Amino acid sequence: MTDTNDHHHDRVDEAVAERADWARRRREDIPTDESLLVVACMDERIPVAEVLGLELGDAQIYRNAGGKVTDDVIRSAALTTNFFDTDEIIVINHTDCGMMSAPDAAVRDGLEAQAGDLRDVDLDPSLPALNIGDADVIDWVKMTDDIDEACAAQVEYLRQSELIPDSVTVSGYVYEVESGELREPGDRIAAEISERRP
Repeated sequence: MTDTNDHHHDRVDEAVAERADWARRRREDIPTDESLLVVACMDERIPVAEVLGLELGDAQIYRNAGGKVTDDVIRSAALTTNFFDTDEIIVINHTDCGMMSAPDAAVRDGLEAQAGDLRDVDLDPSLPALNIGDADVIDWVKMTDDIDEACAAQVEYLRQSELIPDSVTVSGYVYEVESGELREPGDRIAAEISERRP
């Protein structure tokens, strides 16, 4: 019987230590595996991890309606880029987005039917003084007319934020729900190769 010095408990101890590091990664200053923050639409048709080739632990993923850069996205991005070594942000918007499906008036009317005068509604329950004021609720909701323009704009909002270091790389992609693929904003290949040139 040969002693290979490879005992089962050694492998178990190693696995337990790895799991402990995983569970305490914030306390131990262990960054995400890819030092990446993804801002994406909450639409259930976007398999964010799959299209970016991510595994659990690779990235922080922030999803909201439309994949919009809101004040809370800036807050989250500022914290992770300044304190958790995140050095890359990817924005994912998508075709057939619900943020393009309703006219502004219908959205405004629907929200007013629910809440009454929107100027008095608390936008953040922890900050009751924060409300829409005299602004149009559509500016807060951030409906979209063109998904490619919207994606490019979200990237610029992040790049221009004073709270996010200039060294952070920010990119944006449009996920085509019809093909299941990512593309760069404005790079509508299907339209380009399907139309006759004059």
